[in-house]
Amino acid sequence: MAKRDYYEVLNLGRDASDSDIKGAYRKMALKYHPDRNPGDAAAEETFKEASEAYEVLSDQEKRSAYDRFGHESMEGNFGGGGFQWSDFSHAGDFQDIFEGFFGGGGGGRRRSRGPSGPPKGRDLKIKVSLTLEEIAEGVEKKIALTRFQRCGTCEGTGAASGSARETCGTCGGQGQVQQMARTLFGQSMTVTACPTCDGEGQIVANPCTECDGDGRERGQTTLSVRIPAGVQEGNYIPLRGQGEVGPRGGPPGDALVFIEEQEHEYFTRDGNHVIYQLPLGFGQAALGAEIKVPILAGSAALKIPSGTQSGRVFRMSGKGIPDVNGRGGGDQLVQVILWTPEDLSRRERELFTELAQLEEERVAAGGEGFFAKVRKAFGA
Repeated sequence: MAKRDYYEVLNLGRDASDSDIKGAYRKMALKYHPDRNPGDAAAEETFKEASEAYEVLSDQEKRSAYDRFGHESMEGNFGGGGFQWSDFSHAGDFQDIFEGFFGGGGGGRRRSRGPSGPPKGRDLKIKVSLTLEEIAEGVEKKIALTRFQRCGTCEGTGAASGSARETCGTCGGQGQVQQMARTLFGQSMTVTACPTCDGEGQIVANPCTECDGDGRERGQTTLSVRIPAGVQEGNYIPLRGQGEVGPRGGPPGDALVFIEEQEHEYFTRDGNHVIYQLPLGFGQAALGAEIKVPILAGSAALKIPSGTQSGRVFRMSGKGIPDVNGRGGGDQLVQVILWTPEDLSRRERELFTELAQLEEERVAAGGEGFFAKVRKAFGA
């Protein structure tokens, strides 16, 4: 009888992913396993067919050859003197079968490391947006999130009330299966995770109706995280064990709280320093003044000396952001930007006109002195 297409056997399309293939085989193995269907020849045949299809499609090299050349490419893997599923009736006897059937000829056999247990839950990445004031002081934030939590009905086991998880019949609770492959150098034995139980060594025969055997359900919770002063954009704080729980009682992942900085109305951050641009009038710059400027913790007085030029930077020591490692902190840098009025009142226009005339005389006098020095330098 001609072999059926392996993708058809597992009810999959040819673009199926590795996880699709594993999931399809696992479903069929649980349904048609000989231990669950004693005396049912049709179920046993379906199980063998599905196992053969999985053996090929789960191996990238074999799958690639099968996609190009079909069943003919598999000669030597399942035909002739190759590995035959009909050589055994109970998948739980894997280890004895491989030792007896292949003996000591060709290839070595690895020792089984035992079941891996339920997989760990997924880590969660959470973004927290902070103001520069919060970054400078440090802050405690409450974070509301939705995540997978333990199923309240089955307590995370995945098994229905009154039942328990069972030893996997395919691997006998080992969590691993051994496979023999023919190579140019003889037979080679490999050990892989059991496709029926995903390496856990146990299966859920009677799943919980609330979580469908997964052992988890979505729930909402609130986490509290203390964010130290001095953090920067891209820093993150790990909350161990606060991620999603793993399926079927697996350990939880972590919650990673990533820092985002909000754009500030006045300040720009440069490392642990903050920069503030101070608009200053001509009169204030020329005469000098004491100005109250904003800082991250409120405001502070800054003395502007007379004759201050546009672009000059004043340093306010210790008014920046603390170092996150506790090694001092930054300063606030105040850059003077001369402010030019656009709409002048009549009185302002009169004053600026008079000032312009005085400035013109002073600039002219200064300019003559400057050009005299230039002529002298070049010997003119």
